[in-house]
Amino acid sequence: MKEEWKKVFQLFWSFFKIGPVTFGGGYAMIPLIEKEVVHKKNWVKSEDLTDVFAIAGTIPGAIAVNAATFIGHRIAGIRGAIAATLGTLLPTFIIVLVLCGLLSSFQENPYVESAFFGIRAATVALIVYAGIKIARTSLLDKATYTLALSMILAMLIFHWHPIFVIFLGALLGILIINIKEKLGMIVRFEKNEEKEIENKAYSVKKQVGM
Repeated sequence: MKEEWKKVFQLFWSFFKIGPVTFGGGYAMIPLIEKEVVHKKNWVKSEDLTDVFAIAGTIPGAIAVNAATFIGHRIAGIRGAIAATLGTLLPTFIIVLVLCGLLSSFQENPYVESAFFGIRAATVALIVYAGIKIARTSLLDKATYTLALSMILAMLIFHWHPIFVIFLGALLGILIINIKEKLGMIVRFEKNEEKEIENKAYSVKKQVGM
C-alpha cells in the first residue's frame, strides 16, 4: 500500500513539474512528458506513448491533460489518473490566478510583451520537436509517410478538423493493412530497431572496406 501511494505521489510531482509549460493546448508538453515518463521514470515505452497521444488528441480537452490521465491510470489506476491530472492542472490554475491579479499592471509592459513573443517562438520549437520524436516511431514505411504527408496537406489546404483527420487516418490504416495482407506483403506495426542498427553497422563496414 505504501509503495502504491509513493507511485501516486511520484505521478503527481512529475506532472506538476511539467504543468507550467501548458502552451498551445498542451502540445508543447509532449517532449517533456516523453522525457519524464519514458526516459527518466521508464513507466511506458516510446511507442506506447505515441498511441496515448493519438488517443488523447481525439477526445475533448487539452491533449496534455488527457495524456496525463491516461498515463496516470496505466501506472497506478484511478488514483494515479487523478494525481497526474491534478499535477498537470494545478500549476496552470495557480499561474492564471496570479496573472489575473497582475494583468492590469503588466498588460502594456514592453518586457512582458517581449517575453510572450519569445515564449510563442519557443512553443513552436517544442511542438516541432515533439512531432519529429513521434514521427520516428510512427512513420514506418512509404505508406505511413504518404499518409502523414497527405493529412498535413489536407489540413493546410482544406482546413480539415483534426478529429476528422485522426478518424480518417484510422480507416485508411485498416485499409492499407488489409491490402498488404492480401498481397502477401510484410506488415509492421513498429520499427524494428535491432534490424535498423544492423543495417547501419553493415553500411559503415561497407564504407570503410571491411
